[in-house]
Amino acid sequence: RVLGALAERKFPSEILSVVAADGPGVVELLKKTFGAGGDILDVRAVGTLRLHGPIVKALQSAEDDLSREGIAASMSRVGFQAHDGFIFETLTKRGGVLVAIRSEDRAADALALLHAYGGGNAAIGAWTGRV
Repeated sequence: RVLGALAERKFPSEILSVVAADGPGVVELLKKTFGAGGDILDVRAVGTLRLHGPIVKALQSAEDDLSREGIAASMSRVGFQAHDGFIFETLTKRGGVLVAIRSEDRAADALALLHAYGGGNAAIGAWTGRV
């Protein structure tokens, strides 16, 4: 629902990212939102994930850090503290969907939407305007 709300409020799909445990519902969500099923990646501590969007390259890096180190250790690359990364990793492992928005000028608007739609641990990345 939050992805639809972001689209309604003119957040372009190019700035949105989704990370979730692989499954038919996730593929359907990604196809509906982005027109593609996303990438598949086996990630330490959480298993097989479906990923899409600009956050993927930043988390993975040229050294395949996301695959080797997991979400918790990789989140510092996009401006989040270690404890936020641990929460994101734990929630993703439990079946949650990580939605990220890269927007310097509308980060507060995106954060408010995530909270309004039940974002379990929505936070703004300190350095980069990512939510």
